[in-house]
Amino acid sequence: MFFKHYLNINESKGLKMNKKQLVAKIATACNMGKSDAEKTFDKIQDIILDSLKNDETVKIAGFGTYKVAKRKARTGRNPRTGESIQIAASQKVKFLPAKALKEMFNK
Repeated sequence: MFFKHYLNINESKGLKMNKKQLVAKIATACNMGKSDAEKTFDKIQDIILDSLKNDETVKIAGFGTYKVAKRKARTGRNPRTGESIQIAASQKVKFLPAKALKEMFNK
C-alpha cells in the first residue's frame, strides 16, 4: 500500500507519461537542456511524420515499425437499421512492435 501511495499509482489506469515528462527524461539521459531535448524530440517526430506522409515505412531496429495502412472503400451495414452504407477509403498509421520489444513484455 505504501508504494502505491508513494508512487501515485492508479491500478485501473496505470502510469502515463506526457510529452513534457518524456522530454525531461531525454534531457537527463542525454545530459542536455530541456529546450534542446524538446527541439530534438520535435525534429524526430517531424521526420517520422514526413516519412509517413510520403508513404515511407519507418523501421527502428529493436523497437518497431511505423507504416501507413490503406483501406479501400467498401460497403458496410448500419447495425441499427440494417441499411447498406458506403464506407469511404481511409488511411491509418500502424505500429508493429519489434520482436525484442514483444519479448520484453511476454516473458
